[in-house]
Amino acid sequence: MISETGDQLGVKPLSVALNLAANANMDLVLMSPNAKPPVAKIMDYGKYKFDLQKKDREARKRQKTVSLKEVRLSPTIEANDFNTKLNNARKFLAKGDKVKVSLRFRGRAITHKEIGKEVLDKAAEELKDVSTVVSRPKMDGRSMFLMLDPINAKDNKKKK
Repeated sequence: MISETGDQLGVKPLSVALNLAANANMDLVLMSPNAKPPVAKIMDYGKYKFDLQKKDREARKRQKTVSLKEVRLSPTIEANDFNTKLNNARKFLAKGDKVKVSLRFRGRAITHKEIGKEVLDKAAEELKDVSTVVSRPKMDGRSMFLMLDPINAKDNKKKK
């Protein structure tokens, strides 16, 4: 048995433990029922539950949700359009989102997969200062895609 101040009171019968808790105007809480002997603690159970909820809320506030954004290109994309798409990808990466750069082949363009691979490799090369490549260009049906992760501030410090 553990007192409200954290002192160990030793092994006590249930009736004595309940009386000690009642005298302190607190609750007797079974902390680890499977232990030999079971461990009980005198505490304010309502305050304990409130503190747990408060810690959970704080943990959820600090949690970062990472979403996946997609930038679509084509094998015959022009330089200005390519730069615009890369600027969008750069903004997404700056916010901390993952980026999927996809390239859709239409018609007979699928016979020239190497052109699509060059476009995706060029995109990865242009974005290497703000991202790391998670997966190299892969084919999936009529489209080819590439996954990019943002570089964290911690990673930048490690490289320097």
